[in-house]
Amino acid sequence: MVRWRRRDAPLLTVTRDTGTGPTVVMIHGIASSSVTFHHLVPLLEADHRCITLDILGFGASVAPEGATYTLEEHAEALAATLTHLRLRGPVTLVGHSLGALIAARYAATRPRGLERLVLVGSPIYLPPATIGDPVDRASMGAYFTVYEFLRQNPTFTRRTAAALAAIAPIRGVLDLTETNWVPFMLSLQNAIESQTTLADLARVRVPIDLVYGALDPFLAPGGIAIVEQLRHVRAHRVQGVAHIIRPRLAQAVARVIAEPPTD
Repeated sequence: MVRWRRRDAPLLTVTRDTGTGPTVVMIHGIASSSVTFHHLVPLLEADHRCITLDILGFGASVAPEGATYTLEEHAEALAATLTHLRLRGPVTLVGHSLGALIAARYAATRPRGLERLVLVGSPIYLPPATIGDPVDRASMGAYFTVYEFLRQNPTFTRRTAAALAAIAPIRGVLDLTETNWVPFMLSLQNAIESQTTLADLARVRVPIDLVYGALDPFLAPGGIAIVEQLRHVRAHRVQGVAHIIRPRLAQAVARVIAEPPTD
C-alpha cells in the first residue's frame, strides 16, 4: 500500500487553466475526466480563473503502482497539485460525484486558502446499520449491494459502461476500460463505499453549497438530509436534472458560484 507524504504525492494533470478572476478548481468523479465540466467552464471563465484536472488514476493523470485510492490518497494528490500551481487568493473547490468527496476531505484537513466548497451530485453514504428509518436504511443498503456487484463483475461493468458512454450527452464523460479498472474498483471500494464524508463536512469551516439534481440516481436521501442540516451548508435542489452536469445543472452551479458565500 502506498504511504506517500504530501511532498511526495503524485501531481495530477491540469487539463485546462483559463480565464481571470477568483480561482475555481474543478474536481471530477469516478470513471470520468475533466470533460465533466464541459458545460460549466464557459459559464465561468469570463469572471473566474477556471482550473480543471484529472483525478488520480483517471483521464491523463498517473495511476501509481500500489495506490489504494482512498480519499486521503486522492486528497494528497490534489494538495500536491494545488501547491505546485502556487495559487494566490482564496480558492473555490467544485467537486462532482467522487470529486465532491475528495473536495470535502481536502477542505477538512487543509483549510488554508479556501473560500468555499461547491459539491455537486455528492454520493454521501452511511453504513446502513446506523440509519434508523427503515426505508432510508434499505435504500442505503441497495447502493452497497450494487457497488459490490459492479466491483466483482468487471466484464459486465465495463460493457455496461461502454454502452452508456455511447449515448452519454458529453463525449468521454464516462470512461471505464481495462486501463483504469483498478483505480475504478479501488476508488469505489476505498473512497465511496468506505467514506467518512459526513465527518469531513462537519470539520469544514468554509461555506458549503450542496447542489444536486432531483432525478440523480446516485444520491442517498438519508445522507443528503443529514448534510442539509449542517449549519454552514446551503442546499440547492435542481428540478428535472440527474447526475451528469448538463447545461441546466451547469447553469445552476454557475449561479451558486456567482453568489457571495454565506457565513
